[in-house]
Amino acid sequence: MKHNKKLKNDRRPARSDSALLDSAERLRAILETAVEGIITIDEHGTVESFNPASEKIFGYQASEVIGQNVNLLMSTPHREQHDGYIGNYQRTGHAKIIGIGRETFARKKDGTLFPIDLSVSEVKLSDRKIFTGFIRDITERKRLEKENLEISEREQRRIGQDLHDGLCQHLAGIEMLSQVLAHKLESQSKDAAARATGIAAAVREAISQTRLLARGLSPVTLESEGLMSALAELASNAEKMFQVRCRFDCPQVVNFSDQAAATHLFRIAQEAVSNAIRHGKAKSISIQLHQDETGVCVRVSDDGTGFLDDFSGGSGMGLRIMQARIGMAGGSLRVEQNPSGGVSVTCHVPKESSGSNGQPK
Repeated sequence: MKHNKKLKNDRRPARSDSALLDSAERLRAILETAVEGIITIDEHGTVESFNPASEKIFGYQASEVIGQNVNLLMSTPHREQHDGYIGNYQRTGHAKIIGIGRETFARKKDGTLFPIDLSVSEVKLSDRKIFTGFIRDITERKRLEKENLEISEREQRRIGQDLHDGLCQHLAGIEMLSQVLAHKLESQSKDAAARATGIAAAVREAISQTRLLARGLSPVTLESEGLMSALAELASNAEKMFQVRCRFDCPQVVNFSDQAAATHLFRIAQEAVSNAIRHGKAKSISIQLHQDETGVCVRVSDDGTGFLDDFSGGSGMGLRIMQARIGMAGGSLRVEQNPSGGVSVTCHVPKESSGSNGQPK
């Protein structure tokens, strides 16, 4: 009996080794057949594994990347700051990206920048940590988003032109007829003439409001005079239309030649102002524009009620449109609640991202 028991015990290591080998084979098969790029790095940012999907996405062979710093695959400014990110996490334990998926840009072997969905997880081994990055090339998705935004932009411009050239002309005709009617009634009935004059005044106000709407839908100033003038006009129109205090602040002249990115920044500011008024019930709004060596920044801040459902968890349609636009411009977007109440929307487009198609160079 003792002999048989010994034989049974002798089989256990073999079974354990077999299970480990089987598990390793399954893991290898998963990594090799995954459609997502999967990259593992050590605590110093050195690449330890680079699966076939990553080779296809980045254009590198695994042998060219393994042993190199992962910043080889990154875009500026993350390329230069990555080691600092890791060091900060090691010191503080505060993760800005680990466990949180986000959109960013990566760099192919030929230097081309392209948009990716990136999520990073941390794995604690017995003696060290490794980080696993899951990468998906979203170039096609961004292309479709760009097309949809361009279609929406053209449709807004068409509606704006129709309002200005069509509806405003009809209203102007009604105003003129009302004035003629008031003049004819003057000798017959002072009261009726006054009512006709009141109708003409109401139509004139409707024309003014319609023109403001048309300019918002089709901001001619943005094309002719640039982002700075367009944002100043946005603030002025918001005050006239909604009776709120809207201040535009630009401490220095901003010359932004990228028309596509400027349009995205203007539309984001426009959406933020609209949300502040409609959802936040703001009484005072600030639009700020400044430019430095890193790029162009637009910030819209209000004194409203703060985060409402439209901003909760980033699920609101308005916020999704903002995120799509800033992605097209190759920039970053931050939406946060102000300590004193209200919401601040800050968008930044770096110099490197100022390409003619709204994508990074």
